[in-house]
Amino acid sequence: MTREEKNQVIDDLTTVLQAKNIVYLADTQGMTVESTNTLRRTCFEKNIQLRVVKNTLLKKAMEKSGKEFTPLFDALHGTTAVMFAEIGNVPAKVIKDFSAKNKFLTLKGAYINADCYLGANQLDSLAAMKSKEEMIGDIIGLLQSPARNVISALLNQDKMKEEAA
Repeated sequence: MTREEKNQVIDDLTTVLQAKNIVYLADTQGMTVESTNTLRRTCFEKNIQLRVVKNTLLKKAMEKSGKEFTPLFDALHGTTAVMFAEIGNVPAKVIKDFSAKNKFLTLKGAYINADCYLGANQLDSLAAMKSKEEMIGDIIGLLQSPARNVISALLNQDKMKEEAA
């Protein structure tokens, strides 16, 4: 790879890193071509962009991005697949489901909305994390619950009055 090609890869990665707030690093060392293709297909279906990159180029792009990726630098060794997503828990769920079938895929680290998570031991908590949409749904459900109870009580009271009459 020429210096010009490397600079182009760094610039492309920098642009994506600046635009995305959800970045996962996974170790794919030892995966077969077939399982890698299956992972790529799964990521595509879940709206996750997956790229296998050289660690040195990724590190330079992270440094250039202006975001605080420093805690993830220790995870940049071996084979690294970078996953970019819009929803924070989706890549973790994909990694968790896929690693149950393929022991070679492991989580190295994640950057989610300026927070860094390191190590495969973070996978369960990242997969269980609720997305913004799920949180909003929960809040709306909580806000609607008291109103439903009041309406239900009023309707029951009206039925009781009709039955008494």
